[in-house]
Amino acid sequence: MPEVLKAPLVVEFPFTRSLGPVQSAFLTGLRERVVLGVKTTDGRTLVPPVEYDPVTADEIHDLAEVAPTGTVTTWAWNHEPRRGQPLATPFAWVLVRLDGADTALLHALDAPGPDAVRTGMRVRIRWAEDRTGAITDIACFEPYPGEPVRPGGHTGRFADPLTGIVAPARLDYTYSPGRAQSAYIEALTERRTVGERCPSCRKVYVPPRGACPTCGLATYEQVEVGPRGTVTTYCIVNIKAKNLDIEVPYVYAHIALDGADLALHARIGGIPYDQVRMGLRVEPVWTQGARHPDHYRPAGEPDADYETYKELL
Repeated sequence: MPEVLKAPLVVEFPFTRSLGPVQSAFLTGLRERVVLGVKTTDGRTLVPPVEYDPVTADEIHDLAEVAPTGTVTTWAWNHEPRRGQPLATPFAWVLVRLDGADTALLHALDAPGPDAVRTGMRVRIRWAEDRTGAITDIACFEPYPGEPVRPGGHTGRFADPLTGIVAPARLDYTYSPGRAQSAYIEALTERRTVGERCPSCRKVYVPPRGACPTCGLATYEQVEVGPRGTVTTYCIVNIKAKNLDIEVPYVYAHIALDGADLALHARIGGIPYDQVRMGLRVEPVWTQGARHPDHYRPAGEPDADYETYKELL
């Protein structure tokens, strides 16, 4: 049996966004241990607040403070917390309708076990010790048997309001390439590039997907392509990625390898970025021990005629 390939992968980037007046007030309020909602035209108070009425689509901006105490409306127990979740020990995800609000807020409830959680139980906010103006300023909720806390009537105006936030986005997953791409990856270890040919339209796809995207038929016939190819189109990268030791600007291009009917993408090197062009003939550059070409460089051949690659743009 061939080895089943798999690898852990992480997609991660910081997401930067500006805040409108409603979200600015809400997040700034959390920093100051104040929970603000927004009033709709029919008098309901929404927490967390939104900028447009979900019923009428009217813009709404009238802020109202609600209490840090509330009632659990529904819940689910989390047996195995993951990286980045509010608590490191098992906890309950809860929807809490804060006193004075008409909608529920999703957050974590610190409880000793699922038997200690129930719909209708009373809870209160446990504030984070260090607060920066984020939903994580609410560390979690905790059981609270006392009377409702009266809000202070804050107007939502702050001397130093937040104007923007940076939220990290991250996805951890395990990738298994399957039969077709496993063969493609194994061939790369031998510095060969293989695709698969559709039995109907006869197009050769690189990297192979295991099926023809046009005909929908499974592909099994392997075809070696390249190693040289043609730049069909490209972009100039001007923003440096933190995990890539490549100086900007550099060029990423779609390259139609000789014999392939689908262009793959790769970095272009060995030439100034402003001299890369459509039709440029290129060849792969390998580094010691690499499982794929480090980049492609000019092959020293005349540029390809546009008619030979126009269908691969």
